[in-house]
Amino acid sequence: MNVSAPPIQRTKSLHQQTYEALRSSILAGQLAPGDRLVETQLAQQLQVSRTPIREAIRQLQREGLVTADGSGGLRVTAISATDAMQLYDCRLALEQLSVVGACQHASQSQIQQLAQYVTDAEHLLTLESSDAPRSKTCADRLLNLDYCFHHLIAESANNSWLVFLLDQVFDKMALLRMETLRHDPEVLEVRREHRQIYEAIAQRDRSAAAQAIQDHLTASKARVIKSIEHLHHSDAAK
Repeated sequence: MNVSAPPIQRTKSLHQQTYEALRSSILAGQLAPGDRLVETQLAQQLQVSRTPIREAIRQLQREGLVTADGSGGLRVTAISATDAMQLYDCRLALEQLSVVGACQHASQSQIQQLAQYVTDAEHLLTLESSDAPRSKTCADRLLNLDYCFHHLIAESANNSWLVFLLDQVFDKMALLRMETLRHDPEVLEVRREHRQIYEAIAQRDRSAAAQAIQDHLTASKARVIKSIEHLHHSDAAK
């Protein structure tokens, strides 16, 4: 277990900074799903007392990023196959609203930025050898591009509640993606599927956009569930 964030600075409330440092470490995969959170170790790493650590962990529990284990300890939440299926079902419902709203409200600059995210992902993948497994660096950058692409679509739908709800789902998805990408970097497909979504939004074609996001998330769900089941089978065999 390691938190790579710098020592806490006293510019914000100590609780808020501690919470942000721990949350960032979890979503970046530095604190991996299943890692146990030990207050004394975290306090030493962040150079704070145990009180703000305890308060931050409680907040992370309320957000579902930290859960209690059977022995009374606290761990970074690990997403099960059932959790993954339910999260994808939520994403599908919310992101169909997102792309339809984007077709109606996205500005030209937002559409151009979506195009840039697609192009960046395509360019990144051309730099990777087709004969070699995808590198962790490439996978991490693709994961960030994937998040930026989907989040911008939600923002361009001009519905702040939609963005708020999707942010809750995206946080849990980050845990899921970190776990699966570590074992299967090929699970993330952002090239062809993202371009189809972007093109439909650029053409303001709501029907095509809704179908493209449905196809993308359905395919992504299948890839991720397969990866999780394979990972769990591998762990059980050890």
